[in-house]
Amino acid sequence: MTYQVAVAGASGYAGGEVLRLLADHPQLEVVAAGAHSNAGEFITAVHPHLTAYGDRRFTPTSPEAFAEADLVIMTLPHGQSAALAAQLPADQKIVDLGADHRLESAAAWEAYYPGPHAGTWTYGLPELPGQREAVAASTRVAATGCYAVATILALRPLLDAGIASPGDVVVVAASGTSGAGNAPKKALLASEVMGSMSPYKVGAHQHVPEIKQASGAASLSMTPLLAPMPRGIISTVTAKATAEVTAADVHAALSKAYDGEHFVRVLREGQWPSTAATYGTNAVQLQGTVDKDSGRIIVTAAIDNLGKGAAGQVVQCANLMLGLPEAAGLTVNGVAP
Repeated sequence: MTYQVAVAGASGYAGGEVLRLLADHPQLEVVAAGAHSNAGEFITAVHPHLTAYGDRRFTPTSPEAFAEADLVIMTLPHGQSAALAAQLPADQKIVDLGADHRLESAAAWEAYYPGPHAGTWTYGLPELPGQREAVAASTRVAATGCYAVATILALRPLLDAGIASPGDVVVVAASGTSGAGNAPKKALLASEVMGSMSPYKVGAHQHVPEIKQASGAASLSMTPLLAPMPRGIISTVTAKATAEVTAADVHAALSKAYDGEHFVRVLREGQWPSTAATYGTNAVQLQGTVDKDSGRIIVTAAIDNLGKGAAGQVVQCANLMLGLPEAAGLTVNGVAP
């Protein structure tokens, strides 16, 4: 059976990646690719790599354009999804990549985002305990933030196993420039980014409350870095051990948490995650150890920020919501060199 899907925000990087994945999906068909300023333009005028869409054009982002869809995927800027969702039928399935419906706490929302809290939907990270079933049973799912995916999957097993303290968690993570979207900004010009790395939103990144909510961390300091690459995230998470632990204990906790998971790979001893290995995939690579000097637990995770951090995660959730094989249209095999 083929299901019809509409994509809101299809002219952006994440929206374009959703279109790319859906073009080769065996059971999902794009019936509308919604855009705002690009409405009416050829899809290939914005995404020249998406030749499968031939002479198709972007539609307006409107309830009327999405009326025939079995499921709507939203890849809109934070704060714009709620208004569109409110205009769609209550029984129409939606996966929202924006932050509008991720947080349970209105106070946490107001501390990091402008505007009122729009309410809470099912959190779309299937690898968390119980979430796969919750996503499959939901009509409204809030997909995760890109930094959040890598950090939560690295941290949650440590806290669930009781080997790490939920306080004083420190995260340093680097992302490719596509994570900032395709709006023209001076800080994202090639001449500004190439050959340089720089921190941003230091001490106040909006993914902090989401990571705490989904991982169980009580206190978390996060420093995001802009890396001179188009896509990818590598997140290094450190936490205080609750007792003396070894690298083998850390590896065992990760392996137990993700045993049987299709998209999460805990690497063999001596191997460490890299963004290149996850390029174009919905895969997560993990490795952990214990710092020889401080005794802190260290876990590093790598993802493609447009894959598992965005479009791949959305398609994974859509598959579950429609009763399809979870991995349909997705891959864990990267492209090299």
